Amino acid sequence: MSTSTGEAPYRRIAAELRRRIAAGELRPGDRVPSTRRITREFGVALATATKALAALRAEGVVTAVPRVGTVVAQSVPVAAAVPPPPARRRSAVDDLTREDVVRAAIAIADAEGLAAVSVRRVAAEIGIPTMSLYRYVPSKEDLHVGMLDALFAEASLPEPPPGWRAQVELVVRSHWEVLRRHRWAARLTSYTRPMPSARGMDYTERMLRPLVDAGLDAPTALHATIVLAGHATNMALQLDLEAELVQDTGQTLDAWYEAHDATLTQMIEAGPYPTLASLAEGPNLEQVFELGLTLILDGLAGVVSGDNVGGRAPCGRPGARNCPP
Repeated sequence: MSTSTGEAPYRRIAAELRRRIAAGELRPGDRVPSTRRITREFGVALATATKALAALRAEGVVTAVPRVGTVVAQSVPVAAAVPPPPARRRSAVDDLTREDVVRAAIAIADAEGLAAVSVRRVAAEIGIPTMSLYRYVPSKEDLHVGMLDALFAEASLPEPPPGWRAQVELVVRSHWEVLRRHRWAARLTSYTRPMPSARGMDYTERMLRPLVDAGLDAPTALHATIVLAGHATNMALQLDLEAELVQDTGQTLDAWYEAHDATLTQMIEAGPYPTLASLAEGPNLEQVFELGLTLILDGLAGVVSGDNVGGRAPCGRPGARNCPP
């Protein structure tokens, strides 16, 4: 899609958003249309929408605010009132490294979500032809692996403390901190088709080893590891979903509850829900993570000690089954 003058679609979109800002339709601190909204309004692809916002960020017209989205900058440069000249194309033989490519991809994901990351978009952000980027990341999957490796490298695990529980909890909490900073990373997690991330394997090994040393067989230790990592991943997915909803709708969680309060109250009062009616507010995901981790570790402690083996009585106790002679 292009204009009659041959202007690139992303430049036309950026120009229209500049016009709205200059006219006062969008004021400093206001959220600008999300990439999804731009695709619907202008009839362009997601990559074009993200490129338009990237151009405005490069000019200092807009800025990305974590957990809010892209907003109009507090001080818009005067020069931004007119379209900037085309960016200098960077040669692939410059001092570009794979790490530079990965960092650019992470910056895009942090600001706009994982869906905004593509080889084409990263190349545009860096300023090199798309095909040149394949010298550093052969595929989108390879780019994702590099992003995960870089995230796990952010949090170096200290020496293991004594005791299997403390060791496992240390790794889970480190994983949780990474996911809280980069919620989109949870969307790259698969427990049936895991990414071939060396640093991700380090985390898995650091959880598996103390469980096996505590007496669990390797398959049970693996399943326990997935339960623990899955708890952190699921909570991060919920955080990411909430951030995405705020960005797409412009409505905070508090505003959502205010808008739906009457309907929810009517439903609760009309049904046999006295316990729900007693709640003063919705769930706090940080507290859900803490409680969930405690419950999982407490249950796992029973398995390790032999007091509870998969819900069955341990060998040597009344009701035990499938025990060796």
